[in-house]
Amino acid sequence: MIEIKNLTKSYAGKKALQSVSLTIPRGEIIGLFGENGAGKTTLMKCILGFLDFSGEITLDGEPVSRKNIAKISFATSEHSFIPNLTAQGHKEFYKEHFPNFSEKRFKGLMEFFDLPMHKPIRTFSTGQKNQFEVIMALCQGADYILMDEPFAGNDVFNREDFYKVLLGILEPTETVLLSTHLIEEVSGFIGRAVLIRRGSIVGDVSMMELDDSGKNLMSYIKETYSYRADRVSKALDELSGKEE
Repeated sequence: MIEIKNLTKSYAGKKALQSVSLTIPRGEIIGLFGENGAGKTTLMKCILGFLDFSGEITLDGEPVSRKNIAKISFATSEHSFIPNLTAQGHKEFYKEHFPNFSEKRFKGLMEFFDLPMHKPIRTFSTGQKNQFEVIMALCQGADYILMDEPFAGNDVFNREDFYKVLLGILEPTETVLLSTHLIEEVSGFIGRAVLIRRGSIVGDVSMMELDDSGKNLMSYIKETYSYRADRVSKALDELSGKEE
């Protein structure tokens, strides 16, 4: 279990995260939703220990350190692979550093995405680079898999197929924390939704609870964020008025 207590992170005196408390147990697929700049990426980087922060983050009861960091993997659209290394080279590197690396899963996902084994990753398209980033995160052998906008550059068919494959390959003890703007696409894939706004958690609900209440994920998010349906029409009215 990842436990986050009173997590606060500031950049140049401005708070990016403010007293965030969150529990991430094993075996869940959690969607992390919020506007650009809400703090989603900062939260993940704090969990990974990439950033200094105040508060407390523990991994299975222990602080995140070199001793247990292999329990967490990270797929980011900023990319964390070695550009001049081939997929085969990455596989050998990961096998050497991560004892629980799954070669079987790696082979299956590489075939599923039809990615070449012997070309430098820098020669891949943007979509292929993101696919490879996700593959490495899923094959590392981690218990907690953090994904930050992992589907950028992939078409809707690739994304839909990937959701199905991911559901089929995850072990009951594996947890996915998925940050994405593709709310409607992932609503049938996640089991829980966490909403973050201006650095604070403003919503945390299971999909089962939403179903029982007769709401869907998009309506819950709009309601939580106090979304104004008339904001576009009002803006257009004002803009057209200025033109006159």
